[in-house]
Amino acid sequence: MMNKALPKIWYGGDYNPEQWDEATWSEDIRMFKLAGIDIATINVFAWALNQPSENTYDFSWLDQTIDRLYQNGIYICLATSTAAHPAWMAKRYPDIRRVDFNGRKRAFGGRHNSCPNSLTYQKYAARMADKLAERYHNHPAILVWHVSNEYGGYCYCENCQKQFRVWLKDRYHTIEAVNQAWNTNFWGHTFYDWEEIVVPSGLSEEWENGNNTNFQGMSLDYRRFQSDSLLETYKLERDQIKKYTSTTPVTTNLMGLYPELDYFKWAKEMDIISWDNYPSINTPVSLTAMTHDLMRGLKSGKPFMLMEQTPSQQNWQPFNALKRPGVMRLWSYQAVARGADTVMFFQLRRSRGATEKYHGAVIEHVGHEHTRVFKETAQLGKELNTLSDQIVDARIQAKVAIVFDWENRWAIQLSSGPSVALDYVEEVHKYYDAFYQKNIPVDMIGVDEDLSQYDLVIAPVLYMVKQGHAARLKQFVKDGGTFVTTFFSGIVNENDLVALGGYPGELRDLMGIWSEEIDALEPTHYNEIVFHKTFGSLKGHYNCNLLFDLIHSETAEVLATYGDDFYQGIPVVTKNKFGKGQAYYIASSPDQSFMLDFVDTLRKKLALEVAANAETGVEIIAREKDGKKIFFILNHNAGNATFDLGERELIDQLSGIQYTGESEIQGHDVLILS
Repeated sequence: MMNKALPKIWYGGDYNPEQWDEATWSEDIRMFKLAGIDIATINVFAWALNQPSENTYDFSWLDQTIDRLYQNGIYICLATSTAAHPAWMAKRYPDIRRVDFNGRKRAFGGRHNSCPNSLTYQKYAARMADKLAERYHNHPAILVWHVSNEYGGYCYCENCQKQFRVWLKDRYHTIEAVNQAWNTNFWGHTFYDWEEIVVPSGLSEEWENGNNTNFQGMSLDYRRFQSDSLLETYKLERDQIKKYTSTTPVTTNLMGLYPELDYFKWAKEMDIISWDNYPSINTPVSLTAMTHDLMRGLKSGKPFMLMEQTPSQQNWQPFNALKRPGVMRLWSYQAVARGADTVMFFQLRRSRGATEKYHGAVIEHVGHEHTRVFKETAQLGKELNTLSDQIVDARIQAKVAIVFDWENRWAIQLSSGPSVALDYVEEVHKYYDAFYQKNIPVDMIGVDEDLSQYDLVIAPVLYMVKQGHAARLKQFVKDGGTFVTTFFSGIVNENDLVALGGYPGELRDLMGIWSEEIDALEPTHYNEIVFHKTFGSLKGHYNCNLLFDLIHSETAEVLATYGDDFYQGIPVVTKNKFGKGQAYYIASSPDQSFMLDFVDTLRKKLALEVAANAETGVEIIAREKDGKKIFFILNHNAGNATFDLGERELIDQLSGIQYTGESEIQGHDVLILS
């Protein structure tokens, strides 16, 4: 992401000068310079200011803001202002307002309040992007374009219902194909005309919690359609910008594990990935790490933008704890360590009124630089200036990949069985966390990723097997790769139709097993995984819960069996040779001790590289550029901890201190070694 105008790690964040007076603007500039701020995201929610009436546009404030910042050495991430439509537009054009899941037409207010299939919204959003791009595309301050803001939310209005039918025609071509894909002979739901199809909502096929749907295929398609609809509005604005500039990157800020949009599909339309990181005080640091890796994986390992994080406090969680001293710096470097080439905040000055007045900012309500948060921000700004050359555009080299798929996630969530306790993200994170604890780098990948670069691929709860995915997995294993999948895998195709002939469907010969039944028990009910002989680091008994596949070995070697219930002695962990490689099946959800021993076994068998050994809570990962590695040592513990570099002799790029062998790092501290 190296940029000639600002060839460093960009440092800044969201700035809303329209909320303040001229005296405050001058003070902002002074404090931005003190903090090392060099980029500001502006114009995010200024649609009503830029367009006070249908045919009136006024960009004078924006002209002044861009020039003022640029003259003071601050570059611009220019948003298109379309994140919330103006009140006059909602009043004059009711079709722009969304209808909720229960059929209620929204009044004006809030965010994400525009129907993506409203022709009015599309017209005015595209026009705004066009006018902005025409006006500013040659301005030297503009480093990146930011379309709208945090896309999300579904609509169930007449606009969407009509366009859903068009989308279905493009996907299936005939009404007969729709009936087949949705299995509409069930409950007599056969459609004979496109106009008979209504959106699945609280008024038709779905319950409020999104599961217990009558027709999972229909609801699955509606999620695809809504994700695609919002993506089309992004593309509409992006294309207006691209008419004027082909070199300035265009992005929009994603939200990590946000459930409603298929980010792998979105990534194909974005020049660079950007995302907003807002963990709570009790979010596992490994889950945040996994999300960074997922954002990096959206574009096959390319660096991404950390577009937003809070300097300290959030305002929208049940309990909005302060970031403890050092934690903002620590979490910023965690993002950089895992692929971010920017560190940016929401926001630069804390708002005085409305929803986000208690959301943290670089400049607090007190308005001066003598605050803990500002001092920490300024320290980080100075450090990033010294590190940029080694880090920007550096990559992470991983031989392990974990498959993540939003459509698979939707299908599991919509499934009417076997367990409402099954959480796809939790199961994926369980596998990721075990590698994280061992400091083994992992790529989070989509189902279309090239697998040949990996030694190990893991696909937890691969419930939906999309067309061609099984063939790619088989080829990967035939060529010598190791594959791992779990219970409730290979069950349905991409239309949520069950694969007949025995689970796990298309994966059956690859795994060398078939599953006869799936037991689902309350999550506090445990069974045992019993190893009758040692396999690598795996031995003795482990706990498992949630779901229990009752499997039969066909060609697979049985490594462990269940220890309890009527299926005591039935296989629970198997290994199948397939071509030059092998495939493991884990038939239940294991405890952490199993996961750590399983990963340690795979590490030894596959000779997976560990960044470095360390105490629990010390995260170590390396980025590589021009054949040179830079190691990030991140201590998430409040107290001091140790790590072991072995025979490496590395120098801390911030202090100049040399480290080798076993060393100590202070609580919540960061070392950057090369």
